[in-house]
Amino acid sequence: MDAAERSDEVSMDELWRLTETAGAEPVCTVLQTRDKPDPRSFLGPGKVRELKELIEGQECDLAVFDNDLTPSQARALEEVLGVRVLDRTGLILDIFAQRAHTKEGKLQVELAQYRYLLPRLTGMWTHLKRQAGTSAPIGTRGPGETQLETDRRHIRRRIQKLAEELEQVRRVRGVQRRRRERNALPVVALVGYTNAGKSTLLNTLTGDCIQTGDRLFDTLDTTTRRLDLSEGGQALLSDTVGFIRKLPTELVDAFKATLEELTYADLLLHVIDISDPDWPTQARVVEELIVRLGAGQTPCLRVYNKCDAYFGRLPAGEDEICVCARTGEGTGTLLYAIGRKLGGELTRVRLAVPYDKTALTERLRREANLLDISYDEDCIRATAVVRPSLRDELRPYEVGGDG
Repeated sequence: MDAAERSDEVSMDELWRLTETAGAEPVCTVLQTRDKPDPRSFLGPGKVRELKELIEGQECDLAVFDNDLTPSQARALEEVLGVRVLDRTGLILDIFAQRAHTKEGKLQVELAQYRYLLPRLTGMWTHLKRQAGTSAPIGTRGPGETQLETDRRHIRRRIQKLAEELEQVRRVRGVQRRRRERNALPVVALVGYTNAGKSTLLNTLTGDCIQTGDRLFDTLDTTTRRLDLSEGGQALLSDTVGFIRKLPTELVDAFKATLEELTYADLLLHVIDISDPDWPTQARVVEELIVRLGAGQTPCLRVYNKCDAYFGRLPAGEDEICVCARTGEGTGTLLYAIGRKLGGELTRVRLAVPYDKTALTERLRREANLLDISYDEDCIRATAVVRPSLRDELRPYEVGGDG
């Protein structure tokens, strides 16, 4: 097998948890070491027989494979094993379908499912194709192929329609993004492996109460909240879908409308569950996906979460922060680090604006984070956090230097 696709105990443990997350009850695990998969049935003939005996002995009705199966491999396995066969991609798509709640999330999952389904349609009509020969009973010649082509056309039309709707979502996001830029609010995006604690951290930092749980892919729909920084400024903090090894290409493509937000973020917070023994591999998976999505050059802080459950030596680099999102420990340091990272973009200024320049105060309301404003006899006094482009225009009215 390709090293990138090879399963090991850690990957199989993850598949076990994914299966539980999908609502099934896993009962046993089978591993096989081969140089490359069997082209017909993925597993070797002897291992397939062993698996069939296990399935019959445990009275199972589903076999889940950690690797992606070709449509022909899945069909061959189902014929021999006598149960439904699902690969890792199909399992993750099923979980996403259960967890998507917003219209956008449902559109993205449906698009991924149809792209996954299209090449597998042939196997679903094998029972009719077998009857399509000259000796087939009257009335059964051809309908299998006819129905297959009808389904293919239907799915292609549906894929096109979903893609068009998601393109509209991307355009709306673009408008929202430009509005944020005008409002001088930088964007901080939470990224990380699934179940690393991103949503809990968002709740702790913003005082929100987004539902969280100790489950894989608990968050699918992007959530954005205002974040008050330690130096008095503000930013927008966005939660994103969790990553996982062997993340299906169909999902990455379908969720681009959401995930492309990473490329426009001013700062990434890479949340890492340091209590997980496999965290270095998980962190590498996330970093590779960040690069794949085009956000490899975006400034990033590594946030090591669940430090209360870790008993080794904690990381202590310049861009490494240790926290416990559940208790709030370390979040003050994190807020300071976020402010430091965004410091090149934002500046806090105190202003004395003449009354004949009141248009400037309206711009502050629209394009800056206005912290306070008061009206004296001779001028309007204000404190605001501004981007460099606006600060250049405000310099003549600054008083007392930076705040």
